[in-house]
Amino acid sequence: MEKQKNAVGRRKEAVTRVFLSKGDGKITVNGKDYKNYFSLIYLQNQVEAPLKTVESSDKFDIVVNAQGGGIKGQAEAAKLGIARALLEVSADYRPALKAAGLLKRDPRSVERKKPGRKKARRSFQFSKR
Repeated sequence: MEKQKNAVGRRKEAVTRVFLSKGDGKITVNGKDYKNYFSLIYLQNQVEAPLKTVESSDKFDIVVNAQGGGIKGQAEAAKLGIARALLEVSADYRPALKAAGLLKRDPRSVERKKPGRKKARRSFQFSKR
């Protein structure tokens, strides 16, 4: 691997651009360490998941630019982006990442609000009298 690899991850409204280069396992999200950016442990585990799956957490430096959505969507988008970037490094990682379900784009997003309703499906309170 001579230069950095990049990939895009998406989830809900969040979009992340992931840049992967040779290094010693430093992960940066929007200029901050990922442990500061994602303060909840389960979100940190989401970001680390692809690296742990291919057992290369100390081989690559990762820079993530996250935009849109919330903190959870950004973490899951980063997970997909890192998995896709790892595929560009080596196709040998594909079976492990695929078996762990890390190459799937989660299609779920917020349903739009409908007219005559309070939210997407919730009606206004019904008054009998």
